[in-house]
Parts: sequence; structure tokens; C-alpha cells
Amino acid sequence: MSLTLTDQDRPELQKAIEEMVESGFTGVTMRVHDERGEWVGSAGVRKLGETAKPPTNGYVRIGSNTKTFTATVVLQLVAEGAIGLDVPAVDYLPEFGPDPKITVRMLLQHTSGVFNFTGEYYSDGTFAPGIPATNTGKEWVDNRFKTYRPEELVRLALSKPARFEPGTDWSYSNTNYVLARLLIEKVTGHSLAEEMQRLILGPLGLSDTVVPDTSPEIPEPHTHAYYRYEDAGQQKTVDVTRQNPSWISTGGDMISTTQDLHTFISALMGGKLLPAPLLAEMCKPHSKAGYGLGVFVQATGENGGTVITHNGGMAGHAALMYSTPDGSKTLTAALNYVDDAALSMAVAFQKAAQRLVEEVFGGGHAGSADAAEPAQ
Repeated sequence: MSLTLTDQDRPELQKAIEEMVESGFTGVTMRVHDERGEWVGSAGVRKLGETAKPPTNGYVRIGSNTKTFTATVVLQLVAEGAIGLDVPAVDYLPEFGPDPKITVRMLLQHTSGVFNFTGEYYSDGTFAPGIPATNTGKEWVDNRFKTYRPEELVRLALSKPARFEPGTDWSYSNTNYVLARLLIEKVTGHSLAEEMQRLILGPLGLSDTVVPDTSPEIPEPHTHAYYRYEDAGQQKTVDVTRQNPSWISTGGDMISTTQDLHTFISALMGGKLLPAPLLAEMCKPHSKAGYGLGVFVQATGENGGTVITHNGGMAGHAALMYSTPDGSKTLTAALNYVDDAALSMAVAFQKAAQRLVEEVFGGGHAGSADAAEPAQ
């Protein structure tokens, strides 16, 4: 058993999460595994208006950390010979007619150029809307229990102009990972949840990780999530802990705990899920954003270190997941906050992630803004 450390043993870690609460997060739980053992702490409140702290074993919607799980399943199917990494996606999904130049690798790497169904932000400041996502205020609130099928999200995205020619640039798009889900389901004849169970959750014993599909429920215990919006000139804040996550699908719908995220990323980086050549492909960063296949590859400070990471924000829930490339040191965290259409927590999210990486891994910078609020 690893040694479990308390607040008193690592006061700098407890201080870091308390400062996150001061910066606007309602609740934070963090878990660190390193050479000193395991440290777990929480700060803030489980629910607005109450005093109970967030549970250290609580469930959270992990947002775009879902992408890392999904990319791992695709790569495991590559290892099994069911999928070719450089095969055109249209060979597997002809009914959707994606550009024949888009390969499976481009989906996992966000180099396909496919329109993001939650809306596209362009460099000139314009925004092209998609479905009513959390950047739409009241419209998202009113639609938060609606069921969207992944096929519907993909068809919407493919009906819009591509952002660029496949393979010529990089742009974060939730659509890539919904296509990856459909690809997994097509080649295996099983649901994503079944393949996730067979390949990752079962082998690693991740009994607290959920692939919810359309269910609005989140298991107990959990910290609550909130969303602030304007309605008829009035500011309203609603509890959005329960919501139908099919609006984001495999872009960010999964639920987990800091313990399961640690077990997953540590096993993945430790070589327990993928053969070494495919793990190396996964962790090969694209020059523009430092994104591999379902993970960001990020430098830490002047010491020449690297962390493998994905973060995710999802309507008042968020998760952080960082690991050294060998899986020996990890940081996982569950964050809850009051989200809004203006993404007003994005900067605090970035600063908090950077501070934690510096504290645990010895300096560094957090991934791009896309990593902070990818479910938007």
C-alpha cells in the first residue's frame, strides 16, 4: 500500500487548492501520487449555501478527459488489427461521407478540419454556432435534458464547411471524437460503453467510471455544478449537476473519480494498455498545439521534464489529469464551478492548472485554452 499523506504533510498542496476556491471554484478535490506517497485533499463546498466540503472520493463529469479514454480504445483496436490508424475514416463510416483524405489518426489528433458541432470560434473573432451548447446561455439550459444521437451531431458538423484541408492544420473539434465513437461501434458491433468495459474499465478495475450515454444521473457522492445565465434581463444561477450529456457525447460525457483517473493515466503511461509503438504514437505531439492522439504533451519548466495531460470542462464540472511519461507521478483533480456562456472561469482554470503543475511537477505551463473548456 502506498503511504497516504494528510493536509499537514503537504501544506503547499492544500494551500494551492484553497487558492483555487478563492479564485472562484466552488469545490476542488485533488489527488497526487508521487515519490512521497499519495496525497488527497479537498477545499470549498459540496453545494452552494452549505458548508460540507467536497467528498475526496466524489464523482465528477470529466469533460474532455473522455477523449483520452476514447483514443485509447481506438488504439487498442488498432493493436487488435480491427482499425488502421492511417486508413481513411470514410472506409469505416461510408454512410456519413467524411472527406476521403481524413484518416483515423487525424480524428484522434484534431487535424481533420471537421467543423466542431458545439460551435467554431475563428481567429478573426467570429463564431459559427452549432447545437445549443454551454456557450448559448438560456438556450442550453432549456435544452439540457434533450437527447442528441451521435449520428445527428456528426451529420450537423459534416453539413458545415470544413475549417481547413485535412492534415494541413490543427483545430480542436469535439466532432472528431464522436466520429471515433461511431467508428469503434461500427468495427466492433458493440456500444462504446461495452468496448470501454472490455478494454479499459474491466482490466483496470475502474468500477467508478461511467459511460453515461443519455442518462442525466451522476452517482453519489458528488459536488454540485452550476450554470449562470440571463433570462429576461435577470441573472439566474441553476444547479446543472443533472443533465443529459448526449449534447457533448464522446467529446466529453464520461463520469469518473480522481482515484480512477489516477489508475487510468498511470496504467496507460506505464504501458499496461497499449503496445510501446502505439503509446509512442499517442504521445507524439503535433507541432501547433502539442497534441498527440488524445493527449497534450507539455513541457514542464527548465528541467526538461514532460507531462502527458488532458483536462476537461463540462457545464460546471471539470477534471484535470496529468502524468509523467512513465506513469510514476500523477496529479488528478475534480473541480466544480459556476459556468456561463462567456466562459468566465476559463482564465482561472488555466492559472489553477499551471499552479498545480508547478507545485507537483516542478514548473511548467498548462495546455492551450482549448484544453480548459473543451466542451463548450
